[in-house]
Amino acid sequence: MSFRPRAITLDLDDTLWPIEPVIERAEAVLHDWLCEHAPRAAERFPVLAMRALRDQIASDNPQLAHDYSTQRMESLRYALAQSGHDPAHSEHAYAVFFAARNEVDLYPEVLDALDRIAARVPIAALTNGNADLALTPLAGRFVFQLGAREHGAAKPDASIFHAACARLKLAPGEVLHVGDDPHLDVVGAHAAGLRGCWINRHGHVWPVDDVTPHLQFSDLTALADWLDDHVWD
Repeated sequence: MSFRPRAITLDLDDTLWPIEPVIERAEAVLHDWLCEHAPRAAERFPVLAMRALRDQIASDNPQLAHDYSTQRMESLRYALAQSGHDPAHSEHAYAVFFAARNEVDLYPEVLDALDRIAARVPIAALTNGNADLALTPLAGRFVFQLGAREHGAAKPDASIFHAACARLKLAPGEVLHVGDDPHLDVVGAHAAGLRGCWINRHGHVWPVDDVTPHLQFSDLTALADWLDDHVWD
């Protein structure tokens, strides 16, 4: 492949860190806080029930599909109110959850690989999630972070890819988007005119018939190696 990207947009959850253990830990921390400060809500909505409530809030409010933070806040307000607590406590409860949500455990190669990649091209974070990079070990390594909540639409909507390209002051065809999700990341990037790179950590078979990744690697080290071979001053 002769393409030389002038910038990279990079997904976060399940690309730079596994998201499931992060959310499970944050939900447990939230439940502990509720046990202390809103015990009736904790009893009525233990972790699995709170998760189901958040899913129901998301299902009932498709306009919030891009906004995980508001989905979580609304579920907390509902749980508190239904349990006889002041729903205003939801702000403190969410702050506790959000702090734990940003305590991410990076995949082993990520820090070194990102430093190598950033030495070659600018990197911007492009995520449907609500992590705050300033609160993670990756603070300062990205030229900017663009989330679905901030933008108002989520991947694979072409507009969020185009907004990132506009902030990079590059045409879509000059940007490589890198992520773990075949549909949200690679197919979405392809439809928006970007090149798409699939980070396939678990050796899955590519699931889409009519679109293929421009690049595919098992981790970010392999991407950094490819950039070393294809991008230079």
